[in-house]
Amino acid sequence: MPHAERDLARRGLAVNQANLALGHESFVADGATFVRDAEYPRVYDANHVADITASTPDEISRLLASVETEFAHCAHRRYHTDFTTPPTFEARLQLDGYALDHSLVMLVEGELRGAAKPCDIRPVDSDAARDAFFALNKHDWQEYAARLGKGEDAGTGVDLARSQVAKSPPVRYWLAYADGEARGYFNSWEGVDGVGQVENLFVQAEYRHRGLATALIHHCVADARAHGAGPIVIVADASDTPKQMYAAMGFRPVAIKREYLKMVG
Repeated sequence: MPHAERDLARRGLAVNQANLALGHESFVADGATFVRDAEYPRVYDANHVADITASTPDEISRLLASVETEFAHCAHRRYHTDFTTPPTFEARLQLDGYALDHSLVMLVEGELRGAAKPCDIRPVDSDAARDAFFALNKHDWQEYAARLGKGEDAGTGVDLARSQVAKSPPVRYWLAYADGEARGYFNSWEGVDGVGQVENLFVQAEYRHRGLATALIHHCVADARAHGAGPIVIVADASDTPKQMYAAMGFRPVAIKREYLKMVG
């Protein structure tokens, strides 16, 4: 990979990791960054390990032992890895039976392709807007759980919504309205090191293919840039279809992020 592309990929991964850590405790220890939040023990993104440098058998064993102590409040163990992670560490996770998922880190440097239809987009800046966001987030969680064949587990959905709102500020949340009600949401952030991020896109199923998602993406990219961002990152589920929409709008893939998960207890 050319140096400039590698640097851009690193910056894209860094802004996403910084976003995940917002609103939670974050500290570096034993060759990794720990993101932890005892208030949301069921939320994987609020309780995980990233930026891993541990590579020797002793270093890896020391890190795994620390994780058991620091995440004793959780029923899961979660590691985020990428092209900078020592292969020996990922090999250990594979040996230990961790399940593996992939996310696609995508980035747009210039203007988005295409145009957005007019859409009523408003900030989540009131109790009523927050209630609407929580209601939509519940639908999002139900749909996600059904797609993966999981039980609904309403408590996890509530925790997910609350942990997202805990990122604001600096993250700004937006609602798209149609027929007088909030039908979708997205968020924007100017990020770090000149790279911004837009994330967590959702539109109610019956309002899809009406331009709401496109309008939200255009709005949030413009908002992040108005606050100082240049390139903008979005992270897509590598196994799901929205990545194709992002690519059609001008986002290009720059890195793969891997997520290792094991349930314990």
